Amino acid sequence: MNAYIFPGQGAQFPGMAKDLYDNSTEAKAMLEQANDILGFRITDIMFSGTPEELQQTKVTQPAIFLHSVALATISETFSPQMVAGHSLGEFSALVANGVLAYEDGLRLVAQRAEAMQRACEINPSTMAAILGLDDNVVEEICESIDEVVVAANYNCPGQLVISGSHKGIEIACEKMTEAGARRALPLPVGGAFHSPLMEPARAQLETAIDTTTFNTGTCPVYQNVTAKASTDIDEIKTNLKLQLTAPVRWTQSVQAMVADGATNFIESGPGRVLQGLVRKIHREAEVSSIS
Repeated sequence: MNAYIFPGQGAQFPGMAKDLYDNSTEAKAMLEQANDILGFRITDIMFSGTPEELQQTKVTQPAIFLHSVALATISETFSPQMVAGHSLGEFSALVANGVLAYEDGLRLVAQRAEAMQRACEINPSTMAAILGLDDNVVEEICESIDEVVVAANYNCPGQLVISGSHKGIEIACEKMTEAGARRALPLPVGGAFHSPLMEPARAQLETAIDTTTFNTGTCPVYQNVTAKASTDIDEIKTNLKLQLTAPVRWTQSVQAMVADGATNFIESGPGRVLQGLVRKIHREAEVSSIS
């Protein structure tokens, strides 16, 4: 079975989607429509912006979404039997399986980026990657700290990203190193994504989701919050609302897709980060990307 997977923030690079724009009239039309919807020429930043310009949340999230969805749309072999996306990538997945219209997905992503940026300003915070510790050890250390610090991204066995206040992350990194972590690396991000500190963004996004049309999808989506297949529209909306303050259960999502018959994982979007994670979660899986 084919499982299509869609990357999240961090996969961006200067020049992204330029080849699609130049070689596909359909992709070009989608990207020009995005410029109109967003109210600025995001394609100029995607094609020739600096890495710093691309790292702005209001640019990064729509840019990765656009690249991912355009690739899936123009692919002649696109035939998902299940989809999943990492954090932001869940919105790309929901457009790919028809739950969201392209324009609605883009608007939600733009509102999500704006809400997250605002939450970062309200609650200065950060994240760190913890390598080489079991998930339960990381969770126990986070719980032992008298600051906001939680497990945020279960990326693959031995790789877990934590999220929290600056002080909480600093204390956690020290404790993780003492516990034997191979690395405890603070990340250059603007806030504590997928933690309780994103509550202001969750509340703002909830309103946007409630006023957006959701359709019955062509195949199940494995959502970050539950790591389970979802086809029910109300359930999908509820999980999307919870996503900003809940952890991304990517390891568990891939395991669930494999248990449900996934054999081929095809990444649609910039970069190959998810292919590497899938290999670490399930070595027998076949991984590739839409080219």
